[in-house]
Amino acid sequence: MVRMFVRHEVADFDKWLKAYHDFDGERGGLGVVGESVCRSVVNGNDVTVTHDFETLEKAKAFIESPRLREVMEAAGVTSAPDAWFTKPV
Repeated sequence: MVRMFVRHEVADFDKWLKAYHDFDGERGGLGVVGESVCRSVVNGNDVTVTHDFETLEKAKAFIESPRLREVMEAAGVTSAPDAWFTKPV
């Protein structure tokens, strides 16, 4: 399993969270097998998301997906996402 972390800022957390949940079905179809959402205690619009994948290739394909970019833009992501990949031990 590969866990991808993505951190970015959003304009409005509630709007972003609704868009995130509306994308649930598509996210699974793009290889996501687990996820979590975290929100900064200092800045409520600073979001970190984890997504789990079976392989690194599936994780990279997801983060490079044009559809993901569309959804993020419509959801109000205001900063470039900072993404990194890990392997739980």
